[in-house]
Amino acid sequence: SVVTIEAAISRTFRTSMEVFIDVWMEDRFSGERTKANEAIYTFVAVDDTGVPTEVPPLVPETELEKQRFEAALRRKQLSLVLAGKMKPHEATELKALFD
Repeated sequence: SVVTIEAAISRTFRTSMEVFIDVWMEDRFSGERTKANEAIYTFVAVDDTGVPTEVPPLVPETELEKQRFEAALRRKQLSLVLAGKMKPHEATELKALFD
């Protein structure tokens, strides 16, 4: 089998970016391609001295990009709430899911 990894930035924030990764397996004989896994990583952009630096905004274009873009903010807010860095009532995108 051949393994292919496809990655795309799903959203940028002030100094970080969320990267959505799809992992595909392809049978070399039949050509059948199957999604094996997916992952979401968050990276912080740093300058040459290791200090976080701003990243340019991302404008989603396709429907999938727009869905991932919106979901990224909910994931970030959930992460901040769970880490105690954001109060639950401040997580406006999460609250909207339950209103």
